[in-house]
Amino acid sequence: MGTLHSLEHPVQAGVWHGSIPLEHRYTAGVAGERFLHGLKEGKIYGTRCAHCDYTYVPARMYCERCLAHLGEQAWLEIGLEGELRSFTEVHLDPSGQRLAKPRWVGLVRLGGASGVLMHNLEGVTPENARVGLAVKAVFRPAKERSGSINDIRHFAPA
Repeated sequence: MGTLHSLEHPVQAGVWHGSIPLEHRYTAGVAGERFLHGLKEGKIYGTRCAHCDYTYVPARMYCERCLAHLGEQAWLEIGLEGELRSFTEVHLDPSGQRLAKPRWVGLVRLGGASGVLMHNLEGVTPENARVGLAVKAVFRPAKERSGSINDIRHFAPA
């Protein structure tokens, strides 16, 4: 039976035993790739819409508010410092298992950005955690960076 024929009964379906090597690549898009390349260099880039005065981090190619194209002139280096806008202490891993040590995750508004970036926090405790806390991005060593959001190891109090 070829691919042009349809199955009439489920028992006609074939089974493949073993594994099939499969490679794929999900691209982050033009703006996303440039943003991630910046992280590999230890920099955080965003784009600013001149029409809305809204600054995106991560960078975008189009403004989500007014649909304006954000060209080369819209790109800017945001800087590594910002403020904590929200936070939570995490006690369970994604599969629901209790963590040996709780960790902190927060929403950080960087520099002049309009939105926030969610990331891990270190050095944040119940005693110092507060909205408005000044924080700074802490990058992995340059030789360990791969062009991923995880090139930022965490944010820590500035």
